This record gives sequence, structure tokens and C-alpha cells, in this order.
Amino acid sequence: MKVKTEDGVESMQAVWMEGEKVKMIDQRFLPHELRYFTAKDYVEIKKAIREMMVRGAPAIGVTAAYGMAQAMVQDVEIERAAETIKSARPTAHDLFYAVDHMMGKDEPVKAAEEYAESVIQKCRSIGENGAELIENGNSVLTHCNAGALATVDYGTALAPMRVAFRHGKDIFVYADETRPRLQGARLTAWELFNEDIPHSVIVDNAAGHYMQRGEVDMVIVGTDRIVANGDIANKIGTYEKALVARENDIPFYVAAPVTTFDESTERGVEIPIEERDDEEVRSINEEVICPDGSDVRNPAFDVTPAEFISGYITEKGVFTTSEVKDMF
Repeated sequence: MKVKTEDGVESMQAVWMEGEKVKMIDQRFLPHELRYFTAKDYVEIKKAIREMMVRGAPAIGVTAAYGMAQAMVQDVEIERAAETIKSARPTAHDLFYAVDHMMGKDEPVKAAEEYAESVIQKCRSIGENGAELIENGNSVLTHCNAGALATVDYGTALAPMRVAFRHGKDIFVYADETRPRLQGARLTAWELFNEDIPHSVIVDNAAGHYMQRGEVDMVIVGTDRIVANGDIANKIGTYEKALVARENDIPFYVAAPVTTFDESTERGVEIPIEERDDEEVRSINEEVICPDGSDVRNPAFDVTPAEFISGYITEKGVFTTSEVKDMF
């Protein structure tokens, strides 16, 4: 991805490996500070994933793959490392896929680098395939952050926008702020700014307003898991966007690599939904905004039924719900 620095525009990845250390952009400090975190072992890999220094299903998967390679090089008991890394977060399928993928590899660092490169190339293909859906002059709405920060490079939902813009198409992006961690306002907007793609950050509840006024031509979101019947789990609030898009006859697309497909789970209701710390909702910048006696619920994801999805943008092409079901 392009990143503007004091020395000019640099090309950068969200996570990478240097020797036995795994390095990553610490996304908690964006957009105000570009800071890095170095994980020295698999325990710190779990911490990086759990505390959302790195986030987004594909990027979590790559970080897990690097963590497994790191554990193998450091001669750690591999089953213990695998279970520790898998316990970091429960919803993103790529986390479990990447850990299992690394088991038994004879050249673990090479295998992890190949896994990371495969994710990047898949996202590039997702961008090329999805860009064909975007017409010149279109406005696209996206929710949360499914860009390069979430996928190492290019992105899933943002990849079609990146490619369309680089191909000279005149596009505009609405980025939901995405409470409570504000990944849209902090991260998606940061990526769009660095790419010079015209955009506006909007509060989550404004999406329906702009759809109703005819100012949104399509919605593209990422996902952390796609199950056998085509249901998806994505950042909390995605379901609402799909409902409003359907009401206003606006196409709603899901962008994800094939590794996000979970054939072992039949329906979305079976996906474990992570409940995060209530302090994420209760406070903003350490200032408490709720009465002390109020209960807080903080689900990180919701499930969007397949019937609301116009198509799935993958590295292998764009598929309808019925075609996705046939894949399984």
C-alpha cells in the first residue's frame, strides 16, 4: 500500500518477518502515528492479534503463519504454540486455516512467506475482479476496514476501489466510522487518504440516509467468515447495511479470498461471535460516556444472511449465492 511519510510516498505492507521477529504496523495508533510492533515469540503473536495491533481476517492469518514459523525456528512445542495462537480470537476463519496450514512444514519461514505472498496475490486478483463491477462515476460505501491493513496489501473490499481508481475511474467512497473501535474513520480513511481516493467519513447511522437519497451506487464489505449456505460474519453493523441496501435496491457485495470460506459450518447462526470488553463502548479516549450503572454489550461481529448478498468477489471471480453453495 501507499503510505505518505516525511520522506515521500513509500510502499509498505501491514505485517512482515525479519529474521526470527515478526513486525507489523501497530494499527491502534493510526491515523495519528505510524508506529510498529515487534513480536519476539508466539505469545506476543497472540497478544498482537488479541489486542488488535493487527486485525482483519487475512492479515491475522498471515500473522499467525509467521508466528507458527517463528515457533518452529525457536524450537517451541508446536502444538502448544498452535493452540495459543488459535485462542487469540474466535471468529476469523483465516486464523485457524493459517495455523493448520503451517503444521508439519519443513521450511517454515519459506512456507510462511509463500503464504503471505499468496494472500497478497489473491487480494490483487480480488481487486481486478471487483473493479469490473465499479463504473466510472460510481460512489461506493464500505463498512469497517477491509483494506491493505487488514490483508497485508491491497485489501479485500478496498482492493476493487484501489484498482478502479488506479485504472483512471472517477469514484467516490463513503467510509462508515464503525463504532466502537472506529476502524473506518481511523484506518479506511487513512488508506484512502494515502491513496488520494476521494472519500467522506460518515457516522454509521448515516449510511441509510445516503442510500435513500441515491448517493450510493453499491456497497462492498469484507468478511471474516463465509459458511456453507453463503451467510457471512463481518464487523458489527454489516447486517444493517445489507438490509438498507436491499430496501433501496443497491447491490451489496462481499469481497474475500477463498480461504475465508468455512465448509465445516453450515449456517451463519453457528458462527461463534466474539464479545469484546465493554470498555470499548463505555469510553472514548478514556472518557466514560455511559452511566456507571448501565450494562454494556459489545459484539464484534454480526451475521448477514446469504439472501441479502448480491455476489462474492474472490480471487477466482465473482460468484452468486447459488454458485457459492455449489462450491461446497
